[in-house]
Amino acid sequence: LMTLLSSLGLGTTLTFASSHWLLAWMGLEINTLAIIPLMAQHHHPRAVEATTKYFLTQATAAAMILFAGTTNAWITGEWDMNNMSNPLAATMIMIALALKIGLAPMHFWMPEVLQGLDLLTGLILSTWQKLAPLALIIQTSQAIDPLLLTALGLLSTIIGGWGGLNQTQLRKILAYSSIAHMGWMIIILQYAPQ
Repeated sequence: LMTLLSSLGLGTTLTFASSHWLLAWMGLEINTLAIIPLMAQHHHPRAVEATTKYFLTQATAAAMILFAGTTNAWITGEWDMNNMSNPLAATMIMIALALKIGLAPMHFWMPEVLQGLDLLTGLILSTWQKLAPLALIIQTSQAIDPLLLTALGLLSTIIGGWGGLNQTQLRKILAYSSIAHMGWMIIILQYAPQ
């Protein structure tokens, strides 16, 4: 258990400290691979289903990040995160990171995954697992189209608010609350002083 928790810390720290797309991607993957055993520790069909959904979603997002980082490196000639001059690569990175943190309309996995987890693992998934992708969004926010950021943020607050109204299960309410609050954070991001 301590190995997995220290791997979570290592992955997040690696992503925070990185200015290179390949290292940031590696940190995100260490994070994902460290939480999977924590999610599947209860041998219940719901936990296994939630773990599988989470893994497939995160693998898709990781492949998109790697592809966008490679595309940007191919065009600019360097892997530096601060040199996101290609708008297509910047948009793909944002969509992939939105999938990783559960921003609408890429939020489909979050309520179902949280429903299948125990509360402690759900807490880690809703908080710690979002730190590294959010740091990448903050680092690359200058290259991302402000209209895209606003649209993703507004959609997340609306879907998170409306989705949570009709729920009777605590974990799904928490998932929709997380979606809505991530939306607010993305909206305010473009107004933050640099």
